[in-house]
Amino acid sequence: MIRTFHLPQYLQQKASSLAEVKDAKNALWIDLQEPTAQEIAEVEDFFNIKFPTRQQQEEIEISSRYLEDSGIIKINSTFLNIIPRTGKIEEHDFSFIVTEKRLFTLRYSESRVMFETVKKVKQFPAIFNNPSRLFISILESRIDFDADLIESVSKYISDINKNISYSQNLDKEIIHKISKCQQLTMSIREGLFDKQRVITSLHRNEDLMTENYHRLKTMIKDINSLIENTNFNFTRLEYLQNSFLGLINLEQNKAIKVFTVASLTFMPPTLIASAYGMNFKFMPELNFAYGYPIAVGLMALSSLLTIVIFKRKKWL
Repeated sequence: MIRTFHLPQYLQQKASSLAEVKDAKNALWIDLQEPTAQEIAEVEDFFNIKFPTRQQQEEIEISSRYLEDSGIIKINSTFLNIIPRTGKIEEHDFSFIVTEKRLFTLRYSESRVMFETVKKVKQFPAIFNNPSRLFISILESRIDFDADLIESVSKYISDINKNISYSQNLDKEIIHKISKCQQLTMSIREGLFDKQRVITSLHRNEDLMTENYHRLKTMIKDINSLIENTNFNFTRLEYLQNSFLGLINLEQNKAIKVFTVASLTFMPPTLIASAYGMNFKFMPELNFAYGYPIAVGLMALSSLLTIVIFKRKKWL
């Protein structure tokens, strides 16, 4: 699908072909959402540009993520998306082409960031009256979304901490939750580093910097702050993981202690029973009338004495 946005009212048009778009040459923003190969080729021919391939979008080299040539800036960036019902992480590659007159975006998924940007520019069309401001606005919305994700992860980590602190039953589900948070935090951090490299590269563009200098500086500070937050979350998760494993070891030690005490408690009675269970012909107590009750009493007394010693030593 091809979406075009026109000034000054930011009129939005959706079409499957540029032939259906009125005054396409004066569009400020061309957004290709899940386009077909034919739609991409049509936009490329009409505006004399070249979009990256899916393989080029996924490359991590900085030369593939940011390219500036003859006043045209091409940027590939990865945006995270979280499925609300399952919490599954999805990574979507976005491509941006910023020219003097237009902004081109290429994506193969829905995006809350794009939705928020469209909503923002429709409310204040006079502010976003050129391609560079539009692109900066998309990055700002993305950073805000990353901040919300980090805040959600922090709350989730706090919930895990409460479960470990107050739960009597420790199960493997907790370690799965910790692992899930680590994976999510890692993905967010990688996305932040990606944005950091892009914005740092934008600083080399004097034309863009002149108008958006302060906004770019603020975005760099925000990203650095968010990276520090992800580092803090990593530290908390590592602490929770160690605490969880430590509590599991304590539970296992308690179980081992029970078996150890039980085995030691029955060792003296077993020794006595073994001694009087031998079948030698000449045994002094063999014909003793009170031999059986005395042997049983010795076994009970030896077990009781073992338990008393353990309690005095505070092993129980």
